[in-house]
Amino acid sequence: MKADTHPDYHEITIIQTDGTEYVTRSCMGRAGDKMRLDVDPLSHPAWQGGTQKVVEKQQLKKFENKYGSFLSGGAGKEGK
Repeated sequence: MKADTHPDYHEITIIQTDGTEYVTRSCMGRAGDKMRLDVDPLSHPAWQGGTQKVVEKQQLKKFENKYGSFLSGGAGKEGK
């Protein structure tokens, strides 16, 4: 196996949107670097109510108008 073909795998600190920090291993940056997240399980709708929040913002209705209603159990729009 060739030497120096794999990136350095080291510890970095992840900072979530609420300021919570945890240490993980990554190839990003250098050892000791910090990665500040813009989106994480604390702020993304997929983890915070899923389609319920999407429905509140009328995104599901807009999606169904364009692609059909398979998400809500309908057969889809006919004639498109």
